[in-house]
Amino acid sequence: MVATTRGQTKPRRRWLRVFWTGLALWAASVVVTVATANTNLLPTVVLLGSFLVPVTFVVWAYEHGRAGEITVPLLFSAFVIGGVLGVLGASVLETYLLHPSLWMYFGVGLIEEGVKLLALMFVARHVHPRTTRDGLVLGATVGFGFASFESSGYALNSLFTTQGISVRSMVETEILRGVLAPLGHGLWTSILGGVLFAVAGRRWRITGGLLLAYLGVALLHALWDSMHGIAIGLSLFLTGTPWQYELLERGYLPRATDTQGHLITLINWLGLIVISIIALSWLRAEATHSRRAEPPAPPEAPRPPERTTPTPGPPGHP
Repeated sequence: MVATTRGQTKPRRRWLRVFWTGLALWAASVVVTVATANTNLLPTVVLLGSFLVPVTFVVWAYEHGRAGEITVPLLFSAFVIGGVLGVLGASVLETYLLHPSLWMYFGVGLIEEGVKLLALMFVARHVHPRTTRDGLVLGATVGFGFASFESSGYALNSLFTTQGISVRSMVETEILRGVLAPLGHGLWTSILGGVLFAVAGRRWRITGGLLLAYLGVALLHALWDSMHGIAIGLSLFLTGTPWQYELLERGYLPRATDTQGHLITLINWLGLIVISIIALSWLRAEATHSRRAEPPAPPEAPRPPERTTPTPGPPGHP
């Protein structure tokens, strides 16, 4: 932080340096990988592309929203340990508990938000005192850690296609997930972290408000994941033809017309925008309430008057 002339502070915007430096390194890695066909560089592209935006937003949150208990080592632990524990826990639970059904995406939301919340409680178990602002920052850090490891898996999967290794497919996946990363896991877990810390004392407390927040965030998560399917259903409901309905009755998914394809894309993006606005408004309300609830800073003590030493006069002068 840098002091201003009025005694206030302003952020140094380290997050911008992190973003532009990381973006340049990622772009250079992509260019060199394509130019040299060196497959040894593929992990570098995957990791840089998957971690760039989440790490940038963690730095931004650290500069703008933390109180005094959040340290860089704690942020690192929350990002890595919290993210890995969340990914592992979600993978195990989703494998054994979820099956294809109408409510599968809501189950995904419940599991992933639940494991991230537990991971946050684990990495922040020694944080005292616990303020809402610290919960927002640590929750975002755990969520972005989860998103980074998850995105690296998606990028790796997209690399292998039926035509062989496709760097283009991997890059497109990383760009899309990087653009959407600020509106996903980090945002949802930040909301939960703020509520968790707001109701916590020396020990974690599971209150009705926390449970409602958990269900609300899980619902937003489920709607986000299922929005493409919802868009397909709405477009068929609004513009479907008899032959498409007949195929649906036989258990087949009919091919969309060009008009329906545009409508599906429009509904999908409108839905994601609405979900993002709801989540961002929720997060903003938490941040505003936390600032109002904080006690005002004590006034500075007045400085004692400076003592002045009289200037000696000419010899013989009293």
